[in-house]
Amino acid sequence: MPPRRRSGAAAPDHLTAENLETLAAAIAEGKRATVYLREAMPSLGLEAGASAKVISVQGNTLLIRPKGVDDELPFEAEELLMRRIPAAKSAPAPAAPATPVVHQEIEPGPPPAPKTPAAKTVASPAPAATAVPKPAAVPAKRTSKKVPAGVSVTIHAGADNDWSVTVAHGAKRPGKAVPVSPDAVERAVRELGEETAIEAVESIIVAARNLAAARVDELSRQLEDARKALEALGAVE
Repeated sequence: MPPRRRSGAAAPDHLTAENLETLAAAIAEGKRATVYLREAMPSLGLEAGASAKVISVQGNTLLIRPKGVDDELPFEAEELLMRRIPAAKSAPAPAAPATPVVHQEIEPGPPPAPKTPAAKTVASPAPAATAVPKPAAVPAKRTSKKVPAGVSVTIHAGADNDWSVTVAHGAKRPGKAVPVSPDAVERAVRELGEETAIEAVESIIVAARNLAAARVDELSRQLEDARKALEALGAVE
């Protein structure tokens, strides 16, 4: 029985290796695997904490489809969360300190002199300030630093010396097989310089050549026998 997580432990701020194993197992069983974005993506209209469906898990890279986005995007485990983080509550503003009241005693003095009427000054109103509209904020474009999913290229050699190539992107199914010529495959593996691949391809090609040569010899012998039979029939006439 696995140990229980302590209630006081803080949740990790990104996907852990254990989370990646759990997500990969859920995908393998055909279950839905969901993660959440740590940061917002204004260019796609996604907020922090938006949910996304996991398509595949390869190492530390996940191929996900965010909610509301009809595309599959690669993300690193450090950019995703296993659970949505609730929004933090704003703390109340501290109360302003009370202004102290100062009592001042005023000593009695001589009576005030009579006031002379002063000329009234009419202040002209200050011109209203013209509000300058602020430029609209341009959302920052997300520059992806993710490495695209790997590509698998498979070469098939049939029993009848028919060769084909299939290509698979990441965890997707391989595409349609495309026919290729044996000499093109031989040139390609020689350019790679991988001895095991070169030996495997050359062994199949040599065997196909020997079989074709034996077939040519057999057909040539049958043709010669047919020519002799025809000549014998001509001599009888």
